[in-house]
Amino acid sequence: MTDGLDPDDLFALPGLRRTAPKSGFPAPEMIPQVAYEIVHDELMLDGVSRMNLATFCTTWVDDQARRLMAESLDKNIVDKDEYPQTAELERRGVRMVADLWHAPDPVGTRGTSTTGSSEAAMLGGLAAKFRWRKRGGGAVSSDPQAVASGATPNFVCGPVQVCWEKFARYFDVEIRQIPLRGDRLTMHPDDVAAYCDNNTIMVVPTFGQTFTGLYEDVAGISKALDQLQESSGLDIPIHVDAASGGFLAPFTAPDLIWDFRLPRVKSINASGHKTGLAPLGSGWALWREAADLPDELVFNVDYLGGSMATFNLNFSRPGGQVITQYYDFIRLGRTGYTRVQSQLYRVAQHLTDGLLQLGPFEMIHGGDPQRGIAAVSWRLKQDVGFNLYELSDRLRTRGWLIAAYPLPPDRGDETIMRALIRHGFTIDMADLLLDDIVRGMRQLAKHPQPTPLTREEAGGFTHTATAVVPSKKARPVKKRS
Repeated sequence: MTDGLDPDDLFALPGLRRTAPKSGFPAPEMIPQVAYEIVHDELMLDGVSRMNLATFCTTWVDDQARRLMAESLDKNIVDKDEYPQTAELERRGVRMVADLWHAPDPVGTRGTSTTGSSEAAMLGGLAAKFRWRKRGGGAVSSDPQAVASGATPNFVCGPVQVCWEKFARYFDVEIRQIPLRGDRLTMHPDDVAAYCDNNTIMVVPTFGQTFTGLYEDVAGISKALDQLQESSGLDIPIHVDAASGGFLAPFTAPDLIWDFRLPRVKSINASGHKTGLAPLGSGWALWREAADLPDELVFNVDYLGGSMATFNLNFSRPGGQVITQYYDFIRLGRTGYTRVQSQLYRVAQHLTDGLLQLGPFEMIHGGDPQRGIAAVSWRLKQDVGFNLYELSDRLRTRGWLIAAYPLPPDRGDETIMRALIRHGFTIDMADLLLDDIVRGMRQLAKHPQPTPLTREEAGGFTHTATAVVPSKKARPVKKRS
């Protein structure tokens, strides 16, 4: 014993007597326990993922899912010859999702798992570009579907997640974002036709908009494109970005028409690791019919032990996410998913009620399953002496991460907050959040910013006013049956 320490005490070992390697590849080795402790302790500086209401992604999984992930660490899903049963679970997953989204032939359609909805979205976009190229490419004719020589393909959308901006830049496609106007916060059907022409490869409605959580009107957009075809001859397909709504609406708003029930919808992407309840790294891309995925996008490889088809952007990737997603599908089924997802909306509505009772907030989306995903988005309806960026900052001191940001550039003078309600976020946690919002508002009223934030500092938000905050009496909570 030296200085009262056990010579085998972990924190007295050489690796922990100096700072962790940071700037270059380390020369000495260290024992696993020490290396683990260094990494483990540094990660304590990260936030608590279940208190991160800015993320759409899964932050809670059950013990069985964790076991399956651990047991699948060495399975490469692309190696279908070596891991045939993992490949079979992926095929089953594709058929199950196709059935969920009302594909005409769930067994015969094409689809694939992906690393997330961004990859799935790009696959859907590439398929649309290849179909556009196949129908004319650079030919000139009297056919309204023909494209001009050297034309640049385009797609039409409303406010979208950054993956679509990446798709446009990476694959040389023009993105035509319809500006928001009036009180509209989503792409509306009556705005679509003006942005389409014979080089439009697809229209992309977002079924669960990133900014507000609202659903865009896929059926209305489809009808507008039907009318456009009648008047001009242009037959423009739809790709639905259902990153978040794809695993909510089938269970909580089953009569809402947005999927392959609309013949114009040719492909859909969704995140399994969002409302599909799978761990991070899970997504799905599906096509209405096999013919909607051009053969040119499918590659056959034979250097992993057998000939196999692949049409993903990456190659090797872990199989655990697909295995765990299949586990979720068979564990919950339609009944369980309906029960679990419905509870998310109850929590969202409880949070909405509490925010409205505080006074200064105006709801944009209050967790209505017919209008959007299980999320709550709001803005200030009056000057209260602080802005939403400052409130977001105060909530961070209590461990909550809730996004505050400006709306898209054409509405960039408006700042909103948005809380994503995910599996594992309870009504009790919502009440704790509401209490901390009240606490933050009182602190900002008592200690206002000495200088109001400029428009640039606030990301497009300015304010001047006297604070209006709840009194110190207990926050009223509306009882729900």
